[in-house]
Amino acid sequence: MEILLLGIYSFFVWLIFIKFRLLPWNTVSQVTVAIIPIVGLTVLILSLNVVAPSSADVRVIKYVVQVIPQVKGRVIEVPAEGNRPMKKGDVLFRIDPTPYELEVKALEAQLAESEGSARELREQLNVAKGTTAALRSQIDLTKLRVKQYEELSATGAGNRFDLEKAQADLSNLQGQVASAVANEARAQAQLAAVVDGDLASVATIKANLAKARWDLSQTVMYAPANGSAINVQLRPGSFINPMPFAPAMSFVEDEFQVIALYDQNELWRVKPGNEAEIALSTYPGAIIKATVDSIVWAQGQGQLAMSGNVPNTGPAPLPPGRFAVKLNIAERDQGLFLAAGATGHGAIYTEHAEAIHILRKIILRVGSYTNYLVLKLH
Repeated sequence: MEILLLGIYSFFVWLIFIKFRLLPWNTVSQVTVAIIPIVGLTVLILSLNVVAPSSADVRVIKYVVQVIPQVKGRVIEVPAEGNRPMKKGDVLFRIDPTPYELEVKALEAQLAESEGSARELREQLNVAKGTTAALRSQIDLTKLRVKQYEELSATGAGNRFDLEKAQADLSNLQGQVASAVANEARAQAQLAAVVDGDLASVATIKANLAKARWDLSQTVMYAPANGSAINVQLRPGSFINPMPFAPAMSFVEDEFQVIALYDQNELWRVKPGNEAEIALSTYPGAIIKATVDSIVWAQGQGQLAMSGNVPNTGPAPLPPGRFAVKLNIAERDQGLFLAAGATGHGAIYTEHAEAIHILRKIILRVGSYTNYLVLKLH
């Protein structure tokens, strides 16, 4: 753009001083003609850098999910193909479910047995309560007989043997009541250990069963979002473990972010909602419309790592870091495929000096067309 402006300026200089000789071509005019474009272009470029700042570092960033299984096992199927588009919920791979299915069946059998034991325990408690009530009724009757035999014995009308027999029956019944009460207390204690309405033993088995069923469900791994699997080296027969440092594959989501990096003093007039344009190298000649979403007012130089040492600033000051500006792609270009890692140029148009924004737009478009040039000799 600067060359174009200089060309237009030179053309008018030629017309005025050479072609039509409207002004004399002397030392003063020559110095003036040389100074004007230098000053003018300097002021114009410096103004553009404030009211329409540009960035030579625009990046497309996509979310990458490290696919790590929750269970270990032998891989039996890998439907996912590398670099092929997939929908959320599509199967990535399957792990042999046999050991997990057997675990589920074993716990289901334990649960049925434990629930049966719980029903039997409740029946035993009911029987113990009934036995205790019956024995207490017999004790009341036996006490009455003992009292009667004692009265008869005191008057000499009763038989001493009948009194002793009644007393022995009473002692026996009291022992039976004590045993029945103990059985009842033991059953009540076991039934008192309740978790969410179930006996503790039943609740434990249910929790283990739920865990086993969850493990079984994790033998099939699904695509976490729309996107594509990258670097698919997994094959049937491979054995995989749930290790964070050894993912089975990487999954690149279709969702993306576009950021432009700016020096710190370029952003003092930029606000969310400002118009923006980007030109990516992957789309020569194309201008992608966007708006400013936000400015990430944070960078690595603003953080000190936790340490017991005094911060080391180094022998020389670090170069000033840049701030990222997050851009929202306009609706008309949202269907455009943007590759992860694509780079290019961009510009933001503030609400100031809108008349000269056209110059930045022309510069950006000229730069976009230069992306058609593949400058290499092999």
